[in-house]
Amino acid sequence: MQDNVKYKRVLLKLSGESLSGDQPFGYDTKALHVIADDIKQAKNLGVEICIVVGGGNICRGAAIAQIGVERVSGDHMGMLATVMNALALQSVLESVGITTRVQSAIPMMTVCEPYIRRKAIRHMEKGRVVIFAAGTGMPYVTTDTNAALRAAEMGCDAIFKGTQVDGIYTADPKKDATATKYERLTYTDVLARDLKVMDAAAISLARENKIPILIFAIHHHGELAKVLKGQGNYTLVE
Repeated sequence: MQDNVKYKRVLLKLSGESLSGDQPFGYDTKALHVIADDIKQAKNLGVEICIVVGGGNICRGAAIAQIGVERVSGDHMGMLATVMNALALQSVLESVGITTRVQSAIPMMTVCEPYIRRKAIRHMEKGRVVIFAAGTGMPYVTTDTNAALRAAEMGCDAIFKGTQVDGIYTADPKKDATATKYERLTYTDVLARDLKVMDAAAISLARENKIPILIFAIHHHGELAKVLKGQGNYTLVE
Protein backbone atom coordinates (compact mmCIF):
# COMPACT_ATOMS: atom_id res chain seq x y z
CA MET A 1 0.00 0.00 0.00
CA GLN A 2 1.27 3.46 -0.85
CA ASP A 3 2.51 5.51 2.11
CA ASN A 4 0.18 8.44 1.44
CA VAL A 5 -2.97 6.31 1.77
CA LYS A 6 -4.61 6.55 5.19
CA TYR A 7 -6.92 3.52 5.04
CA LYS A 8 -5.83 -0.07 4.32
CA ARG A 9 -9.29 -1.67 4.03
CA VAL A 10 -12.47 0.23 3.20
CA LEU A 11 -16.11 -0.45 2.47
CA LEU A 12 -17.55 1.51 -0.45
CA LYS A 13 -21.28 2.15 -0.19
CA LEU A 14 -23.01 2.81 -3.51
CA SER A 15 -26.65 3.61 -4.07
CA GLY A 16 -28.49 1.80 -6.82
CA GLU A 17 -29.11 5.21 -8.40
CA SER A 18 -25.36 5.73 -8.80
CA LEU A 19 -25.40 2.93 -11.41
CA SER A 20 -28.18 4.55 -13.42
CA GLY A 21 -26.42 7.91 -13.89
CA ASP A 22 -28.76 10.26 -15.71
CA GLN A 23 -31.16 7.45 -16.58
CA PRO A 24 -34.43 7.23 -14.63
CA PHE A 25 -34.12 3.46 -14.28
CA GLY A 26 -31.64 0.64 -14.77
CA TYR A 27 -28.04 1.21 -15.80
CA ASP A 28 -25.95 3.86 -17.49
CA THR A 29 -22.85 2.58 -19.25
CA LYS A 30 -20.80 5.72 -18.61
CA ALA A 31 -21.67 5.82 -14.90
CA LEU A 32 -20.76 2.16 -14.45
CA HIS A 33 -17.41 2.56 -16.16
CA VAL A 34 -16.53 5.72 -14.22
CA ILE A 35 -17.20 3.86 -10.97
CA ALA A 36 -15.20 0.83 -12.15
CA ASP A 37 -12.24 3.01 -13.15
CA ASP A 38 -12.30 4.80 -9.79
CA ILE A 39 -12.28 1.46 -7.97
CA LYS A 40 -9.36 0.35 -10.14
CA GLN A 41 -7.44 3.50 -9.21
CA ALA A 42 -8.10 2.77 -5.53
CA LYS A 43 -6.96 -0.84 -5.95
CA ASN A 44 -3.76 0.40 -7.58
CA LEU A 45 -3.03 2.30 -4.36
CA GLY A 46 -2.97 -1.04 -2.56
CA VAL A 47 -6.27 -0.60 -0.74
CA GLU A 48 -8.46 -3.61 0.07
CA ILE A 49 -12.05 -2.89 -1.02
CA CYS A 50 -15.46 -4.36 -0.34
CA ILE A 51 -18.71 -2.88 -1.63
CA VAL A 52 -22.35 -2.69 -0.62
CA VAL A 53 -24.68 -1.56 -3.40
CA GLY A 54 -28.33 -0.57 -3.08
CA GLY A 55 -31.16 -1.49 -5.42
CA GLY A 56 -33.05 1.78 -5.85
CA ASN A 57 -32.46 1.96 -9.60
CA ILE A 58 -34.60 -1.19 -9.93
CA CYS A 59 -36.77 -1.62 -6.85
CA ARG A 60 -37.16 -0.06 -3.40
CA GLY A 61 -38.82 -2.35 -0.88
CA ALA A 62 -40.39 0.42 1.20
CA ALA A 63 -41.74 2.20 -1.90
CA ILE A 64 -43.22 -0.88 -3.53
CA ALA A 65 -45.04 -1.68 -0.27
CA GLN A 66 -47.05 1.51 -0.85
CA ILE A 67 -48.71 0.02 -3.94
CA GLY A 68 -50.07 -2.94 -2.00
CA VAL A 69 -47.17 -5.40 -1.90
CA GLU A 70 -46.61 -6.77 1.60
CA ARG A 71 -43.69 -4.92 3.20
CA VAL A 72 -41.65 -8.05 3.86
CA SER A 73 -42.11 -9.25 0.27
CA GLY A 74 -41.26 -5.77 -0.98
CA ASP A 75 -38.05 -5.77 1.02
CA HIS A 76 -37.14 -9.18 -0.39
CA MET A 77 -37.71 -7.78 -3.89
CA GLY A 78 -35.39 -4.90 -3.03
CA MET A 79 -32.74 -7.37 -1.85
CA LEU A 80 -32.95 -9.24 -5.15
CA ALA A 81 -32.46 -5.93 -6.96
CA THR A 82 -29.18 -5.48 -5.09
CA VAL A 83 -28.04 -8.90 -6.34
CA MET A 84 -28.74 -7.81 -9.92
CA ASN A 85 -26.73 -4.62 -9.34
CA ALA A 86 -23.88 -6.56 -7.75
CA LEU A 87 -23.67 -8.89 -10.76
CA ALA A 88 -23.71 -5.93 -13.15
CA LEU A 89 -20.96 -4.17 -11.21
CA GLN A 90 -18.94 -7.38 -11.02
CA SER A 91 -19.04 -7.78 -14.79
CA VAL A 92 -17.90 -4.20 -15.40
CA LEU A 93 -15.11 -4.45 -12.81
CA GLU A 94 -13.82 -7.68 -14.30
CA SER A 95 -13.89 -6.11 -17.78
CA VAL A 96 -11.23 -3.66 -16.54
CA GLY A 97 -9.16 -6.40 -14.93
CA ILE A 98 -10.37 -6.38 -11.31
CA THR A 99 -11.05 -9.84 -9.90
CA THR A 100 -14.37 -9.65 -8.08
CA ARG A 101 -16.58 -11.89 -5.97
CA VAL A 102 -20.26 -11.39 -5.17
CA GLN A 103 -21.55 -12.72 -1.85
CA SER A 104 -25.28 -12.75 -1.16
CA ALA A 105 -26.99 -12.84 2.23
CA ILE A 106 -29.79 -14.77 0.50
CA PRO A 107 -28.16 -17.97 -0.78
CA MET A 108 -28.34 -18.41 -4.57
CA MET A 109 -25.48 -20.74 -5.33
CA THR A 110 -25.92 -20.80 -9.11
CA VAL A 111 -25.08 -17.10 -9.50
CA CYS A 112 -22.88 -16.08 -6.56
CA GLU A 113 -21.33 -17.16 -3.29
CA PRO A 114 -23.24 -17.16 -0.01
CA TYR A 115 -22.07 -14.59 2.53
CA ILE A 116 -19.25 -16.15 4.57
CA ARG A 117 -17.30 -13.64 6.66
CA ARG A 118 -13.94 -15.43 6.74
CA LYS A 119 -14.09 -16.20 3.03
CA ALA A 120 -14.83 -12.55 2.23
CA ILE A 121 -11.84 -11.41 4.29
CA ARG A 122 -9.62 -13.95 2.53
CA HIS A 123 -10.78 -12.70 -0.87
CA MET A 124 -9.76 -9.16 0.05
CA GLU A 125 -6.42 -10.31 1.40
CA LYS A 126 -5.82 -11.90 -2.03
CA GLY A 127 -6.56 -8.61 -3.75
CA ARG A 128 -10.12 -9.31 -4.85
CA VAL A 129 -13.00 -6.88 -4.56
CA VAL A 130 -15.96 -8.34 -2.68
CA ILE A 131 -19.49 -7.07 -3.35
CA PHE A 132 -22.04 -7.82 -0.63
CA ALA A 133 -25.56 -8.25 -2.01
CA ALA A 134 -29.07 -8.89 -0.63
CA GLY A 135 -28.55 -6.69 2.41
CA THR A 136 -28.57 -8.66 5.64
CA GLY A 137 -31.14 -11.08 4.20
CA MET A 138 -33.68 -9.64 6.63
CA PRO A 139 -36.54 -7.17 5.97
CA TYR A 140 -36.79 -3.71 7.57
CA VAL A 141 -33.02 -3.17 7.29
CA THR A 142 -31.57 -0.64 4.84
CA THR A 143 -28.45 -1.14 2.74
CA ASP A 144 -26.87 1.73 4.72
CA THR A 145 -27.22 -0.30 7.90
CA ASN A 146 -25.92 -3.35 6.06
CA ALA A 147 -22.90 -1.32 4.94
CA ALA A 148 -22.07 -0.38 8.53
CA LEU A 149 -22.57 -3.98 9.64
CA ARG A 150 -20.33 -5.44 6.93
CA ALA A 151 -17.69 -2.77 7.55
CA ALA A 152 -17.57 -3.83 11.20
CA GLU A 153 -17.49 -7.54 10.33
CA MET A 154 -14.71 -7.05 7.78
CA GLY A 155 -12.61 -4.93 10.12
CA CYS A 156 -12.71 -1.98 7.71
CA ASP A 157 -10.84 1.20 8.57
CA ALA A 158 -13.56 3.43 7.08
CA ILE A 159 -16.84 3.57 5.20
CA PHE A 160 -16.75 5.57 1.96
CA LYS A 161 -20.22 6.60 0.86
CA GLY A 162 -20.45 7.79 -2.73
CA THR A 163 -23.31 10.26 -3.23
CA GLN A 164 -24.53 12.80 -5.78
CA VAL A 165 -22.81 15.68 -3.92
CA ASP A 166 -19.33 16.11 -2.44
CA GLY A 167 -20.25 15.89 1.23
CA ILE A 168 -22.90 16.74 3.80
CA TYR A 169 -24.60 20.13 3.53
CA THR A 170 -26.95 22.13 5.72
CA ALA A 171 -29.58 21.64 2.98
CA ASP A 172 -29.77 20.09 -0.48
CA PRO A 173 -27.25 22.18 -2.47
CA LYS A 174 -29.08 21.34 -5.70
CA LYS A 175 -32.20 23.04 -4.36
CA ASP A 176 -30.80 25.65 -1.97
CA ALA A 177 -28.00 27.93 -3.19
CA THR A 178 -27.32 29.09 0.39
CA ALA A 179 -26.54 25.56 1.64
CA THR A 180 -23.10 25.28 3.24
CA LYS A 181 -20.93 22.21 3.48
CA TYR A 182 -19.78 20.55 6.67
CA GLU A 183 -16.09 19.58 6.56
CA ARG A 184 -16.25 17.44 9.70
CA LEU A 185 -19.04 16.16 11.94
CA THR A 186 -19.37 13.80 14.87
CA TYR A 187 -21.74 10.84 14.76
CA THR A 188 -23.80 12.63 17.41
CA ASP A 189 -24.00 15.75 15.23
CA VAL A 190 -25.47 13.71 12.38
CA LEU A 191 -28.05 12.08 14.63
CA ALA A 192 -28.97 15.22 16.57
CA ARG A 193 -29.39 17.35 13.43
CA ASP A 194 -31.23 14.54 11.64
CA LEU A 195 -28.92 14.82 8.64
CA LYS A 196 -30.13 12.34 6.03
CA VAL A 197 -26.78 11.06 4.81
CA MET A 198 -27.33 7.57 6.31
CA ASP A 199 -30.07 6.17 8.50
CA ALA A 200 -29.76 6.40 12.28
CA ALA A 201 -29.09 2.67 12.73
CA ALA A 202 -26.11 2.85 10.36
CA ILE A 203 -24.66 5.92 12.08
CA SER A 204 -25.09 4.34 15.50
CA LEU A 205 -23.43 1.11 14.38
CA ALA A 206 -20.48 3.01 12.90
CA ARG A 207 -20.16 5.02 16.12
CA GLU A 208 -20.21 1.91 18.32
CA ASN A 209 -17.42 0.35 16.24
CA LYS A 210 -15.46 3.60 15.77
CA ILE A 211 -15.58 3.41 11.96
CA PRO A 212 -15.25 6.84 10.32
CA ILE A 213 -17.57 7.68 7.42
CA LEU A 214 -16.38 9.75 4.46
CA ILE A 215 -19.03 11.24 2.16
CA PHE A 216 -17.87 12.14 -1.37
CA ALA A 217 -19.21 12.59 -4.90
CA ILE A 218 -19.17 9.24 -6.68
CA HIS A 219 -19.52 10.70 -10.18
CA HIS A 220 -16.47 12.98 -9.88
CA HIS A 221 -13.97 10.87 -11.80
CA GLY A 222 -10.90 10.08 -9.70
CA GLU A 223 -12.39 11.39 -6.47
CA LEU A 224 -12.25 8.06 -4.62
CA ALA A 225 -8.46 7.83 -4.96
CA LYS A 226 -8.07 11.48 -3.93
CA VAL A 227 -10.15 11.01 -0.80
CA LEU A 228 -8.20 7.86 0.10
CA LYS A 229 -5.10 10.07 0.07
CA GLY A 230 -6.74 12.73 2.22
CA GLN A 231 -7.26 15.05 -0.73
CA GLY A 232 -10.34 15.95 -2.76
CA ASN A 233 -13.70 17.10 -1.42
CA TYR A 234 -15.56 15.19 1.26
CA THR A 235 -17.16 15.36 4.67
CA LEU A 236 -15.71 13.27 7.49
CA VAL A 237 -17.97 11.84 10.18
CA GLU A 238 -16.18 10.38 13.19
